[in-house]
Amino acid sequence: MADFSGYPEPLDRDDRGKGSLSDYRGVLEPANSRVTIRLAGCNLFQAELTGILALGADNLETATSRRTLDQERIDAPIEVRLFTGTRVSGPVGWVPRGLESVIDETFARLDVRGKKQRIPVAIVKKGGRYRVDLLVGLTR
Repeated sequence: MADFSGYPEPLDRDDRGKGSLSDYRGVLEPANSRVTIRLAGCNLFQAELTGILALGADNLETATSRRTLDQERIDAPIEVRLFTGTRVSGPVGWVPRGLESVIDETFARLDVRGKKQRIPVAIVKKGGRYRVDLLVGLTR
């Protein structure tokens, strides 16, 4: 069973994010270009997500960095903000528990290739609320 401790507030059952380590091969490289991770805690940030969509921002990307050693020590959740092309948003969710290593490896892989450490993002509407999907497969 997944561990949902460490988040600032208890998360609704339908807002705990989604993703699977079985979608990755080798050194946590996405198996294909369709691999995504749905962020946890998006219910708390509906106003921020609505504002981002109202701006009509295209080509959204993460504006998140790797965890610091202090954050690693306490196993802090990875907070995700978005780069909208002109500004960095407020928080929009957290990487689901157990998938932090995937994000760290993705940032490392992008850095080694000399690319910006940003993961493409899609904002989707599910169950009447906005959710954020990290399009990790596009970083292959």
